[in-house]
Amino acid sequence: MPRFLAVYTMKPEDFARFRRLSKAEQDAIDAEGIPKWIEWEERNAEAIVSRGGMVGKTTRVTRDGIASASNPICGYLIVEAETAEAAAAMFVDHPHITVFPGDGVDIMPFVTDPPV
Repeated sequence: MPRFLAVYTMKPEDFARFRRLSKAEQDAIDAEGIPKWIEWEERNAEAIVSRGGMVGKTTRVTRDGIASASNPICGYLIVEAETAEAAAAMFVDHPHITVFPGDGVDIMPFVTDPPV
């Protein structure tokens, strides 16, 4: 079955806005979102090849050297689905975009064998 990289994205300003919330407000969002995230993973367990993980700040390497960089990527997951559309449909109700301040999940097919 085809495998897809699902990349969680979040605008830096949305993350900053979340971090400016009080601890109680952040905790309330976590209290709602974490159980929903776990439930989403359980519901889609058969399609999840790798749970991937969440990522932090970016360091970019170019011909000019090494420097801090910025991008909207905040995590990833590898899933199996018949089509990109089927993979995308799994994420329509994902808490990353329905509870947390994430702005999207980008779905990309692997064109070489992905890691497992």
